[in-house]
Amino acid sequence: MKKNLFAMNHIGINFPDLDAAFPWYRDVLECYVLSEPAEATDDGTLYGNVVKDIFGDRFKKVRIAHLTTGCGVGIEMFEFHEPKTYVPENTFDYARSGIFHFCLTTADIDATAERIQSNGGKVLSKTWKLFDEEQMRLVYCQDPWGTIIEFYEAPYAQFCANRGN
Repeated sequence: MKKNLFAMNHIGINFPDLDAAFPWYRDVLECYVLSEPAEATDDGTLYGNVVKDIFGDRFKKVRIAHLTTGCGVGIEMFEFHEPKTYVPENTFDYARSGIFHFCLTTADIDATAERIQSNGGKVLSKTWKLFDEEQMRLVYCQDPWGTIIEFYEAPYAQFCANRGN
């Protein structure tokens, strides 16, 4: 019997201003553009019916764009107009259930943290080296809209495998 192994496809992120977030992710994080921002509404079309089914009765209008990282994992970007996207006071509520960050791999963690900071984001933690024998570090950052992005200097499996903890 073949085991079903899933591969990461994409992550969806909601933004209050897609016109600002889209170029930020494209230019600062160097994501590839799959599709520019486009509108979807509750208009009775097939796509309108799909988004209405997914988002429920309150849904009326959203803008969506698609980017991809260097390894092919997608970033689906949303800006809801009806109901309106809002930014909660605490965007780093790591104690709540659900996703609180995503992680990207970078070859130069110091330059990446500086790039985030100089383009309106924040560096939330020190840069940490967890293993003395290996040059792999991590840092937590935040985009200008509150999304938490962790950066690793090595692929996840290399960073975490056979560590005992």
